[in-house]
Amino acid sequence: MITIVDYNPDWPVQYERTAAQLATVVPSSWTIEHIGSTSVPGLPSKPIIDLAVRAETLTAVDELIPQLRAIGWYPIMTQPAGHRVLVRMKGNERTHIAHFFPVADWDDVHQRVFAAWLRNHPDDRDRYAQAKRQASLEAEDGQDYTLRKRAVVKEITDRARAAHGLPAVSDWDA
Repeated sequence: MITIVDYNPDWPVQYERTAAQLATVVPSSWTIEHIGSTSVPGLPSKPIIDLAVRAETLTAVDELIPQLRAIGWYPIMTQPAGHRVLVRMKGNERTHIAHFFPVADWDDVHQRVFAAWLRNHPDDRDRYAQAKRQASLEAEDGQDYTLRKRAVVKEITDRARAAHGLPAVSDWDA
């Protein structure tokens, strides 16, 4: 079962705390941004703080893995194409996910475009909230949850990308 909770006004505070901790390890030229559902006021979410980090290169991220592990961040076993993902855990539950993207891709990152769009388009935020709640009730696991809401995510993301002059995405690791 997937747990979706109402928006928590403490999520931005949790993000700020987490970003400050990451900033002790990553170069000051890297950008850290709050993304995901917890970055959208009023949007129910799994209580996991998502961050996007603009890194110089993926090699630079890989070189920082030992320092990131030292502060509680661990790479997921299967990395998506084009970026790196590290997580923080509390017991067996993910509490934070950091997506590291190379600077060359930063402006096209669909996770950033999607979250920004939802923050400025309440009708799409509410539509996505409904899709999340329905998917959470029907899903057998996290992957099934993602698949069940994928059509709505893609439709909104493609519209948001088009509004910014960006091409539609063919697939993603939502």
